[in-house]
Amino acid sequence: MKSPTVVELKAGELATGTFLVVSKDIRPKKGSGDPYLSLVLADRSGDIDAKMWDNVEKVMDTFERDDFVRVKGMPQVFQNRMQFTVHTLQRLAESDVELGDFFPASQRNADEMMAELGGVIASIGNPHLRGLLEAVFADPEVSRKYKRAPAAKTIHHAWLGGLVEHVLSLCALCRKVGPHYPAVDMDLLLTGAILHDIGKIDELTYERSFGYSDEGQLVGHILIGLRLVAEKLRAFPEFPPKLRVLVEHLIASHHGTLEFGSPKPPLCAEAMLLHHLDNLDSKMEAMRGALARDTRIEGNWTSYVSSLDRTVLKKEQYLNPKAPARAAEQPPEPKSGRSNSPFGDALQKALTK
Repeated sequence: MKSPTVVELKAGELATGTFLVVSKDIRPKKGSGDPYLSLVLADRSGDIDAKMWDNVEKVMDTFERDDFVRVKGMPQVFQNRMQFTVHTLQRLAESDVELGDFFPASQRNADEMMAELGGVIASIGNPHLRGLLEAVFADPEVSRKYKRAPAAKTIHHAWLGGLVEHVLSLCALCRKVGPHYPAVDMDLLLTGAILHDIGKIDELTYERSFGYSDEGQLVGHILIGLRLVAEKLRAFPEFPPKLRVLVEHLIASHHGTLEFGSPKPPLCAEAMLLHHLDNLDSKMEAMRGALARDTRIEGNWTSYVSSLDRTVLKKEQYLNPKAPARAAEQPPEPKSGRSNSPFGDALQKALTK
C-alpha cells in the first residue's frame, strides 16, 4: 500500500502523500476575504480534514471532488484533532495511482463471503424462499453489485464488500437468537436478513467516494429492494401469495418506524427480530468504527458520533491511562503570510529582516 497513509500521518512531521478528495469547499478567510480550501482527504485507511491557506487561486480550479491529488504539508493538532495543513497540491491522473490504495474494503475476501452466503441460502428448507434467493443471486449483475457494495455511506460497514459482510454478520445473529424463540420461522428470518438491504446495490454509488445515486435519493433502498424482489418473483407464479407478502413486509419494516424510513413498523415476530438484530449489528459496528477512526489526541472520549447521537468511551485508555506528550495546538489560520493591517505587514517585515 502507498505510504504515508492517513493513519500514518504524524503531527509536526512534514509529509508528502497521495489522497482521494472526498470533499472540497472554497471558503473566504475571515477579514481579508481571500479564498482558502477546506478539504477532506482519504485513502483506504481513513480520512482527515485538510486546509490550504496560501496560493489557493493557483490550484482551486485544477481539481474536483473524487479526484486524486498529491499534497505536501504539515499534519498538526487543532482542537484536539488531527488536521493537515496543505502547502502544495497537484492533481493526478487515475493512471498514476493504484485504485486499491484509496477505497476502504472489507478485510475478508469478497468471493469467500459470497460463497458463505451461498451456503446460508442452501441451508434454507422452504423451497419457495430458497428458489427466490437462488434466482436473485443467479443474476450476474445483482451478484456483482452485492459483492462490492458498502452497507452504508458512512454509518456502518461503509467499505467495499460491507453489504455482504453485514448480511453475513446478521445471518449469524439470526441463527444464534432465532432458535431462542420457538415461534420464529428461521427460513423466513434468514430470507429477510439476506434481502433487507439489497436495494443498496443501486441506492449507493461506490466507484470513488461513497454517495447516493439519483435513484437512491429519489426512491431509497427499501423501495428499490421491493421492486427487485417483485421482478424476480415474476418467474415464480406458484410462489405462495401470503408468503410473498411476509417477505415484502420484512424488507419494508426493517428500519422499525416511519421516523427512520420504514413504510410500516414490524408486525410479526420475524420482522421484529430482524429489525432489532439489524439495528444491533449496525450500532455495534458504528461504535467499533468510531473508536477505530478516533482522531482525538487526548482524553477518554471520542468526538461526537452523529450516527450514535453520543460520544464513545475509549475503554482501553480509560482502564489503562497513559500520559501522551501533548502536541501544540495550532490555530486554523497560520500567522505567517499577509496580515489584515498595514501595521501588521510592516511589523512582520521588520521582524523577518
